Amino acid sequence: MTPREPGTASQLKETLRKHDLRARKGLGQHFLVDRGILRSIAAAADLSPTDTVIEVGPGTGLLTSELQAGAGEVIAVELDRNMVALLHESFPPGGPVRVVEGDILTWPPGQLLTRFSLRQAGTYKVVANLPYYITSPVLRHFLHATARPSVMVVMVQEEVGRAILAGPGDMSLLSVSVQAFARPSAVRKVLARSFVPPPKVNSLLLRLDVFQTAPLSHSDVAPFLDFVAAGFHSPRKQLRNSLCHGLAAPREYVANLLMQGGIDPSRRPETLTVSEWLLLWRSHRDTLGETESQ
Repeated sequence: MTPREPGTASQLKETLRKHDLRARKGLGQHFLVDRGILRSIAAAADLSPTDTVIEVGPGTGLLTSELQAGAGEVIAVELDRNMVALLHESFPPGGPVRVVEGDILTWPPGQLLTRFSLRQAGTYKVVANLPYYITSPVLRHFLHATARPSVMVVMVQEEVGRAILAGPGDMSLLSVSVQAFARPSAVRKVLARSFVPPPKVNSLLLRLDVFQTAPLSHSDVAPFLDFVAAGFHSPRKQLRNSLCHGLAAPREYVANLLMQGGIDPSRRPETLTVSEWLLLWRSHRDTLGETESQ
């Protein structure tokens, strides 16, 4: 682990004191002050002057400065109005950084780009030091959007990061919902002491390389995830039982579904690959479609 550069934490505390600001527990604010890790985040995004970056939760702007140095433009979306005022001081209008006050979950990515990108970019990247409580919603917001990023670099709680990276045998609804749309990889572990105030747990920096071609149409995303959630209804049970309960479907229907997919009904949900979930879902969707057309 690269040691935290001296002065960064004290500079942050002085900035917060000067502006009468403090980390807001209700917003899950923990400010990253390790310059080495800030640079690692920017490096993991593999930025170039042609890139448009959406930064979620810029806070005091330390990471924003690193992103600005490498990208063509940064759209920094911050919920905390007091932090927005601080960001406007550091990044005045007319520059490569556009500061947007608001909740990222209320902004469809395509609309955000249309309104604030001067480059009118068709592709973009996402970089975020996410408050732990909105990690899953933010990932879904971008990965399941019609206008998806090419890359996401996100800081998440270590346990959540391990769940996202899990392979067959340890899969979950979260890992399936991410890995169906992107290839996740770990960049580095980040210790709690790298933040002010330090969280109670360590973090993991992830890079998600988003698939250029989505495996599902936009209208199929929610039904697919509902189907996977039904499969994980009773994750410790065999798949045939878990799906029966989750779908509230007859055992004969589920048995036939699994037979069509060539999947052993005694397997447990966490052992299935993303490809197998997609195969089962398509069979389920097509069967429902045939039933409705009759």
